[in-house]
Amino acid sequence: MIGYHVVVKTLFFDAPKVIGAMDKVTACVFSKFGAYVRQTARQSIHNRKKPSAPGKPPSSHTGLLKHFIYFAYDPRARSVVIGPVRIHERPRGGGVLEVPDVLEHGGRTAVNTGRYRRHQKIRTTRYIQIKARPYMQPAFEKEKPNLPNIWKNCLRG
Repeated sequence: MIGYHVVVKTLFFDAPKVIGAMDKVTACVFSKFGAYVRQTARQSIHNRKKPSAPGKPPSSHTGLLKHFIYFAYDPRARSVVIGPVRIHERPRGGGVLEVPDVLEHGGRTAVNTGRYRRHQKIRTTRYIQIKARPYMQPAFEKEKPNLPNIWKNCLRG
């Protein structure tokens, strides 16, 4: 007769195997979700010379913002980080202002201007207020309803 202990062990999931399989599925889901949000954010940024209206995604004058949006899956935290790489401006006074953050949420940033006086360039820094031009949060909200389908597809595969 087979002992109760042996039967019980064979009927339940093997925890390390299940956890390992779920980690692979989680990585699959978050990686695909990160790619979709990144693609949506990039598509919302238009290449044009004039500035966008406040509340709309920003214009891409140089292409840097659009090009440097990435995503990365963090296996320890079981999460995905999606967003632009920091683009720094160093005003004369010191501090670092992050352009993507100012565009997403609004705020003050420094604008370096230069003029020539007696063949020498004189740099001046002035601070301007920028109204929010969100692009990451709307992309996230647009792709969020697709998460159940992504889970379903990754669980099958």
